[in-house]
Amino acid sequence: MNSSQQLAEVLTSLRIGNQSFLISFYEQNRDLFARWARRQHSINSAEAYELLRTVLVEFYDQVLDGRLTKLPPDLRAYVYGMADEQVRVARTTAVLPVAEASRRRDLLGLFAQLGTDCQKVLMYFYFRGYNFEKVAGKMGFANATVARLQKSACLRKLYELRLRVEQPAA
Repeated sequence: MNSSQQLAEVLTSLRIGNQSFLISFYEQNRDLFARWARRQHSINSAEAYELLRTVLVEFYDQVLDGRLTKLPPDLRAYVYGMADEQVRVARTTAVLPVAEASRRRDLLGLFAQLGTDCQKVLMYFYFRGYNFEKVAGKMGFANATVARLQKSACLRKLYELRLRVEQPAA
């Protein structure tokens, strides 16, 4: 069996809920990961183990919800990249001024009021950096123009929600 067949089998196994691959990956790589986390981010072993578990759960979620359609050829590098991003985000958001943190929390509350499709379109475009063609493919739209129009409509809905919150009741 070649490595691409093995990767496909792992992905299929994860999609049906078999987490044995992730458990094995964790057990085989946690000490190496802890050394890397200590060198790169000054994180102790217990925190590194927790970070690795969190990243593997996020990886599993990506597989289950279709964000990850093929297993990366270098899974270790992919997981370390995810962990690095999580640590950097945690450190940058931890120092937000109170007013900005409040604004972001309010905006997230409004975002949660949007429909699932609007949430996905905006996430794909703004947070994943997908172009309109890729958004169209992910969402099943006919073409990039439809994706662009949907994104505009979703932004308009978010803006209108914000206006309703900011305007005092008459």
